[in-house]
Amino acid sequence: MGTPHDPYPAVTAQGAPAVRITVRTAERMRDLGRRLAALLAPGDLVLLSGELGAGKTTLTRGLGEGLNVRGAVTSPTFVIARVHPSLTGGPALVHVDAYRLGGGLDEMEDLDLDVSLPESVVVVEWGEGKVEDLSEARLQVVIARTVGGDPGRAGGEAGGEDVREVTVTGVGPRWAGEDLTVLGR
Repeated sequence: MGTPHDPYPAVTAQGAPAVRITVRTAERMRDLGRRLAALLAPGDLVLLSGELGAGKTTLTRGLGEGLNVRGAVTSPTFVIARVHPSLTGGPALVHVDAYRLGGGLDEMEDLDLDVSLPESVVVVEWGEGKVEDLSEARLQVVIARTVGGDPGRAGGEAGGEDVREVTVTGVGPRWAGEDLTVLGR
């Protein structure tokens, strides 16, 4: 297993590029989002998964900062989707929360994500099994909380670090040659 700064693994068993990063604070989660934004281009689809409170919206807030978009990036749980236009002529950020949506791509079609995707970066929280067919290429970001540990550390009672293990996997031809290890630096 790698150290907090050593990506692990570099490639999945299926040959997809992947990186695993230990994130110890909310600010570092936002920093990860900013670094991830530097790799993204119009047409990119990013799927975020993790339990409630894992840091999906915090990561997306960093993405918005990195993409230099307008408006505060907050959870779109009740409005389902928010569009944040670029302030600099770059791609807009379309932030979707599919938590309350039960159906697959058919229900998501009402959001016209396929129309937004070519010129935007589309980030979907809770999108597993719902939006993969939007694009043959995507980034899958899984955020897992670290449980247990010493008091004063992750999982401890003394207000220590709130550690997350973030795994970013590139799927499809868009990500085949991309070096995702830059995210772990």
